[in-house]
Amino acid sequence: MPERTASRAALGVMAEVAGFLGGSIGVENALAGIAGALRRGVGAEECCVWVRAPDGVSFRPFGPPDAPVARRSAPEIAALVALERLPSWTPQQPWLLAPLVYQGERLGLLECCVRDQTNLDVWGQVVATVANILAPLLSTIALSEDLASEVALRTRETEAQRRFTSRIIDSLPVGLYVIDRLYRIQAWNRKRETGTQGVSRDDALGRTVFEVLHRQPRALLQQEFDRVFETGQIEEVEVATDTRGGPRYYRISKIPMRLHDEHVTHVITIGEDVTASKLAQQQISQTEKLAAVGQLAAGVMHELNNPLATIGACVEALTSRMGQMPAGPRQTVTEYLDIVESELSRCKAIVDGLLDFSRPKGRAKYPVQVNQVVEDALFLVRHHDRFKRITLDRRITDDLPPVEANAEQLIQVFLDLMLNAIDAMDGRGTLAVATRLSPARADEVWIEISDTGMGIPREDIAKIFEPFFTTKTPGQGTGLGLSIAYAIVQHHGGRIVVDSKVGSGSTFRVILPVFHAKEDA
Repeated sequence: MPERTASRAALGVMAEVAGFLGGSIGVENALAGIAGALRRGVGAEECCVWVRAPDGVSFRPFGPPDAPVARRSAPEIAALVALERLPSWTPQQPWLLAPLVYQGERLGLLECCVRDQTNLDVWGQVVATVANILAPLLSTIALSEDLASEVALRTRETEAQRRFTSRIIDSLPVGLYVIDRLYRIQAWNRKRETGTQGVSRDDALGRTVFEVLHRQPRALLQQEFDRVFETGQIEEVEVATDTRGGPRYYRISKIPMRLHDEHVTHVITIGEDVTASKLAQQQISQTEKLAAVGQLAAGVMHELNNPLATIGACVEALTSRMGQMPAGPRQTVTEYLDIVESELSRCKAIVDGLLDFSRPKGRAKYPVQVNQVVEDALFLVRHHDRFKRITLDRRITDDLPPVEANAEQLIQVFLDLMLNAIDAMDGRGTLAVATRLSPARADEVWIEISDTGMGIPREDIAKIFEPFFTTKTPGQGTGLGLSIAYAIVQHHGGRIVVDSKVGSGSTFRVILPVFHAKEDA
């Protein structure tokens, strides 16, 4: 090809290259188009643009994918890019090479394999010029790719951190949700989805808290949130709810949250089920009260025994002399002495009960089959006048492990609970007696005595084990039966739990530890 023709071809190539660079066809298409323009313009058998990939090691080819030069290995390209002086053209090596260098950084290589060996200077200048034009563009592309990679990396890290934080919040054993100043729910953890007011996250997010939670009046709930927004102080309340399994207690904490360290922007609400600790506190309080009353009773009853014995002796002495009195006064005095003797017997029963309560007799314990003890207690109850109109529902689990106990004392406990249940039903209803293993612990046995009476008001449940507390009419009970039962069960290492709902009856659950034979030392 004459040199003038080659120059015109070179101008055509440059014009075509400029068109590709000025278009909006995308970088990859532009590079492939430029390689094609060079291949056509300079009469190259093949042409390829090699661009260093973001990893800094490999190279990406832009050009005909089936061209031999496009199938070069990464080490070959890396070796050529690293050369300070590119190899000169020879018939054995019919290619033109131009480095893609910008501000000292080697970005890649422009490679053409030409047929026309008469105008190598012209084609060499064209290839070098195109390389000089491409280098700044490729530098911008590389920078953009680096930025895009960095953004993608940061995005992935942020997303991973968000998922990690979300997993932590979902793993918490407390219900948690967050509202903004418009009372819209912005977060709702897994525990809130599965709680007693279970609402799915999708149904909660974005809605106002008043649309989702209905148990508390809207005005009262809004006041609680507004106080936290205004004062920036944590608000804590304890609430109780009735469930089928009995009352549940929750501690609700409202915590202020500041996004920009200025005003309170959100309120975090945490609901924690504190039923177990609440019941434990009640049991500890009950134990402390009973211990104090027991100490007082031991001293007082010891002192009362002497005057009661004296009164009893006087009654006997007066009774023995009644024959010496005239008939009229004798009848009156006899009536009074009968009353005194009756009340004296009642006082002695109270004293004996208090002494049993304050100092439970340390009777010998041995392996006892709970079912047999329950049957013995039922045998006694069946012969009681109050049992005649009662329906018995027995649910006895066979093959229960034995407990370490004193059978006589357990009979006293079960008998007292059964008679109380019958009294609660006014002698008419169903007495249910059940034994089973604890569903939560294999080392505990449950004995449940239930009635269909009117139930116990919540404010009275905490008092029923206190000495002298009774809901019966005067003269029907001393209020010591449950106190003594409580002391006996506690002495056996067990506990009594009460589930009651007004209008639906009550269940007294005696929980005793399973007997474990002591290993010889």
